[in-house]
Amino acid sequence: MNELASDKEILLDCRKINKAYNGPQVLFDVDFSLKRGEIHSLVGENGAGKSTLVKIITGVIQRNDGEITYNGVAVPIAHSKQDAQKLGIAVIYQELSLIHGMTVAQNIFLTKEPMFAGLPIIDIKKMNRMAQEIIDRYGFQLRATDIIDTLSIAQRQTVEILKALNSKASLVIMDEPTSSLTSTESAQLFEIIYRLKADGISVLYISHRMEEVFHLSDRVTVLRDGYKVAVLEKDKISPQEIIRLMIGRTLTDNEEHHRMMKKETPFVLEVEGLSSAGKFYDICLRLREGEVLGLGGLVGAGRTELVRALFGIDPVDSGTVTFLGKPYTPSVTNAIANGIGLVPEERRLQGIMGLISIAGNIGIPNLDVTSRYGFVSGAKELELAGKAIDLMRVKPADADIPVGNLSGGNQQKVVVGKWLIRDLKLLIVDEPTVGIDIGAKEEMYQTIERLSSAGVSVIVVSSDLPELTRLSDRIIVLRKGRIIKEFAEGVITEEAVLRAASGLLEGGER
Repeated sequence: MNELASDKEILLDCRKINKAYNGPQVLFDVDFSLKRGEIHSLVGENGAGKSTLVKIITGVIQRNDGEITYNGVAVPIAHSKQDAQKLGIAVIYQELSLIHGMTVAQNIFLTKEPMFAGLPIIDIKKMNRMAQEIIDRYGFQLRATDIIDTLSIAQRQTVEILKALNSKASLVIMDEPTSSLTSTESAQLFEIIYRLKADGISVLYISHRMEEVFHLSDRVTVLRDGYKVAVLEKDKISPQEIIRLMIGRTLTDNEEHHRMMKKETPFVLEVEGLSSAGKFYDICLRLREGEVLGLGGLVGAGRTELVRALFGIDPVDSGTVTFLGKPYTPSVTNAIANGIGLVPEERRLQGIMGLISIAGNIGIPNLDVTSRYGFVSGAKELELAGKAIDLMRVKPADADIPVGNLSGGNQQKVVVGKWLIRDLKLLIVDEPTVGIDIGAKEEMYQTIERLSSAGVSVIVVSSDLPELTRLSDRIIVLRKGRIIKEFAEGVITEEAVLRAASGLLEGGER
């Protein structure tokens, strides 16, 4: 009898889910279940399989095999996004899907607008009234006629939730929902989540922020390297235990033997009190010649914003920067002229121009070398491209090939290579190995280590903890835009970095 009752409690039941992408397998016999009206968190390191499992549940991609039942109904392998929506599954991603220029009501009822009887004309008054009824039912601080562009990020997330409620969703999946929210806005979101639970709506919550997972969750499922390693019930959930399960492996030889050693070389970069409102605050750091400084932290910690500001892409509000012993004003022009290079996080959008050749991409930051009197020397550009191709072992080694035709690893080599042919003093690398294969990863690591040995200073931003601990001579951890911890000497573990990034410092939670 108890077994029957528990079966009736289950809204979503996934059994032995497997998924492979053109060979490499990313999910291995994963079981996952979600009860009606529960808040269930799904956690794991980058690459653990969280996104893949959610995409399978929501019909974005198809599983290779395994069984899924939703509300007692078997879900076929050929499961689509439209099928998922009909079942009552709604997803709220970090990147919201609202249409700007439209009202709250128009976004809530998009493609489901009420019409005048017998006429293909939207009944705007009725739509506004129905939207306001939903808003008032949940006590949200919105008006149906508000324009999306005038709302805060937190209010826009609320509209996404209203869209889900209007579609009669019984499961709402939230992917890193607080990454762009203030602490006050996050608290408001949590109240909404509790209301959803009170109404019997299930919430699947995905977050790297352990304190949120700890406070919100009725249960937590931990994935690691494509496997389900644990399901924690409410009384067993603690940030420390979750982190232990997420890491849960022995260190590789590279990680075990990479000791952070304090360098005594001259300072290359000195930053004092650097702030940019809403992004990062009172950043103070020093970087020595030949040192690899790792920047750790969770999504939204301010790491990318900080390195963009140091390279001069984004402005700062206050603070000073000294470079090579002289006062320095960050700007892209000054950065290139002073031997500073940037490998951005968004390689395809910010690091390359896919339609032009390798030679053209290499030449863009080197126009001071390849051009004269406003004219670019094709021969000089090809000469520089050849050097970069040889240095980085770009394949195919043809400077005339469009960069967009290269693999992800070779595109990244081009982005790095265009800086290595200059008199480089500092290289900033944001997520150096995202989207590249294991062979290209190892080459990238060797390049960073070779640069360090040659006296080039390197700042590495990485969400990959093994990568961060392997490469860094020193690690600074950011949290909510502030430096919260520095690891300077000895062997550093992934768990220690993750604990700091999650706000769990020595002496308790912060």
